Amino acid sequence: MSARFLIILFISLLLLAACNEQANTIRLNSENLIIEIGPKGELSGIISPISQKEYLPEGQNFSLIRLKTGDGIIFPRAVKKENQQLTFEFESDLQVIIQVEEKKSHITFEVVKANRIDQIEWLSWGPIPTTINQTIGETIGVVRSEDFAIGIQALNPKTLGGYPWQENDATPEIDIFEQDDFSDLDEKGKRMVLYRVEAAKPEDFGSTLQAYTRNRQKERVVPNLNHERFLSPTFEDGGIIGSKIALFGSPKEQTLETIGKIELAESLPHPMIDGEWGKTSKSASSAYLIYNFSEKTIEKAIALVKKAGLNYLYHDGPFKNWGHFELDPKSFPNGWDGLRASVEKAEKEGVHVGVHTLSNFITTNDPYITPIPDDRLGIVGYTELATSIDENQTEIPIESPDFFNQYQNNNLKTVKIGKELIRYGSVTDSAPWKLIDCERGAWGTEKASHMKRDQVSKLADHAYKVFLTNPELSIEVAERLAELYNYTGLRQISFDGLEGNRSTGMGNYGEILFTTTWWNNLSEEIKSHLITDASRTTHYFWHIYSRMNWGEPWYAGFRESQTEYRLKNQAYFQRNLMPGMLGWFSMRSNTTVEDIEWMLARSAAFDAGYAFVVREEALQVNGQVDQIFQQIGDWEKLRMADAFSEDQKERMKDINNEFHLEPTGENSWNLHQVFVSRFTHEKKVRQPGEPLYTEFSFSNPTETTKFHFILTAEDATIQSIQLEINNRSEISLPVTLEKGHSLRYEGSDEVHWLDENLIKVKSFPIDSSKLQIRPGEQKLSLDCEFKNPEERPALKAEIRIVGKAEPIILQ
Repeated sequence: MSARFLIILFISLLLLAACNEQANTIRLNSENLIIEIGPKGELSGIISPISQKEYLPEGQNFSLIRLKTGDGIIFPRAVKKENQQLTFEFESDLQVIIQVEEKKSHITFEVVKANRIDQIEWLSWGPIPTTINQTIGETIGVVRSEDFAIGIQALNPKTLGGYPWQENDATPEIDIFEQDDFSDLDEKGKRMVLYRVEAAKPEDFGSTLQAYTRNRQKERVVPNLNHERFLSPTFEDGGIIGSKIALFGSPKEQTLETIGKIELAESLPHPMIDGEWGKTSKSASSAYLIYNFSEKTIEKAIALVKKAGLNYLYHDGPFKNWGHFELDPKSFPNGWDGLRASVEKAEKEGVHVGVHTLSNFITTNDPYITPIPDDRLGIVGYTELATSIDENQTEIPIESPDFFNQYQNNNLKTVKIGKELIRYGSVTDSAPWKLIDCERGAWGTEKASHMKRDQVSKLADHAYKVFLTNPELSIEVAERLAELYNYTGLRQISFDGLEGNRSTGMGNYGEILFTTTWWNNLSEEIKSHLITDASRTTHYFWHIYSRMNWGEPWYAGFRESQTEYRLKNQAYFQRNLMPGMLGWFSMRSNTTVEDIEWMLARSAAFDAGYAFVVREEALQVNGQVDQIFQQIGDWEKLRMADAFSEDQKERMKDINNEFHLEPTGENSWNLHQVFVSRFTHEKKVRQPGEPLYTEFSFSNPTETTKFHFILTAEDATIQSIQLEINNRSEISLPVTLEKGHSLRYEGSDEVHWLDENLIKVKSFPIDSSKLQIRPGEQKLSLDCEFKNPEERPALKAEIRIVGKAEPIILQ
């Protein structure tokens, strides 16, 4: 046999094998995506049919699905296609059948059958690898290159975005301040965790898309809510049967449109705002006013909203309790009827009303707690009584301490035995195990005797001094909340504390169950105009909620409050196809119009809404309220009309740049960039005869102009104020400023003297010609006398140079 014949035979066999492999490849098509699956269930192609570009990374061996059993993670050995079903064969004779539908916009995959299902712990879709690494939408599950997008969508709540990286089904979180590598899922040693890696994840080769479903037929003990041991209960939802996803590809600019089509085709939540999908509606990022109105003050609240040029009014604390959501009788003596009447008054004026909730938090005064505690309260875990006890014993013998001696997130130290709640001080250090220092009949429940082997449940709680729910009670609380919205006509909600639903023991699934139940129980009328937000989201919840939102820490200053977080959030929103939001800002008695315009410029820069929190005391004393409300209305009107240019928005993204909007007509304004320099002249101790003044330098980047200034007294009474400009022009300001008082010059021939609440004390003339400066570097010296100095006496100086006018006209 010749060598030539052997070579020809070898090549022929190779070609035959290749042809057989090609013949065994399963090809699934949508308009913009081709998925190829090899004979062993491996992904062999992810292709754009338009460009014929391959997006499957070389050298990466991933299957469409994988399983976790008691023996570990297993991969398919073979797959075959018959009609529109894929049958995957695994070791140990395990078999999973998946129904496939090839649609124009996407391809769906649904588990319809599996044998030996009791052996399967979870099923994972993917991870599905792609070469795309430009934009990773970790929450929405979409990765985008310069011109193409590939995405995964979970099509029901039990199909969780992500991969079972953690046993508690709470996907790993990342620190956006200290962490650049978002593929690093190790949470140990992180300063804080803010975003979660879910349905999309960056990788060295590009990215992965993933989702999964867990069988919940058996109790498990998992780390959860800062407890090392937490009971994850059984839950009947069909397990992996019914797990369903969609895969899609699209031109980059059509990504959001394609997701909208998938929502409609697959009956996913598709919230609307006046006939437009919430994800594309400009109103989804509307600014709104937080003012805690009552039945008596609703008219005033409506007037404030309209004065600010806004359309949404929000109450951040209307409830007497959480759980049953009974209203505070001081504000709403007529209960839900009183709130409904208030909402109706607002709607007649074109104002939509919303309220703040804490999701599944249950206050200790709620009927779920007292006088008879509900059996569906969330529990960390349980044991049994080691002996019978009477109603007065303060030491309670238990069989095991496992769920009771975890103190890190044990805020209320409460157990439930029968219909009695009992608070305990601690657990004995060794057997025989006892709960000691007990308070019997806690939270208004009735003391009782209990028998040996009665169940002792450690209730789950939260640092807000509230209890939480199990899955069944979460569902009921969500239904109750939907009933409130249907009855009263509320149009806005914030699911604060949504992570509390991890008390279900089901991680992200608990959060999704709560929000989905609420959504499914809303009337079509409410769904027709609804804004839903939360301080966190998950992959499936993305379809329900309008935007992310959060409250500010009230201990921080207006400009300092979470500034870095607010700005980093904007990039998160953009990569996850969400409307922009800046969070909450609170007006205080000394919040200035300059502070407000600093915030409004950031709102315009990122096209991001915000909540403006107004308390009655600040309204009464802040001397710039009218100016502040005018500026809010003007800026919001222009933002919602897309009136700012891209160049203006780009400059506004820099938090060091400030701007002022000046109305020039009914629908015309001048936008000015304001160049600000800040200095501090402090009280000094020097040698006799040595000058006490302080010299500063600043620059005028504009043309010849008069600079504006704000001088503020801090921690002292200040008098004999002297300014000298460029070693030639001297100005004396003949006033005595008390602590917190300020002097303001804004371009006229007068200086305005304001008290600590920005109320004008008086005005006096100034020779404004001395404030005129040429372009370039300038020198300023400040001097004054300090009286009654406190800890850090100083004269704060803010030099403001108003740039050229940039006209804006609304047609």
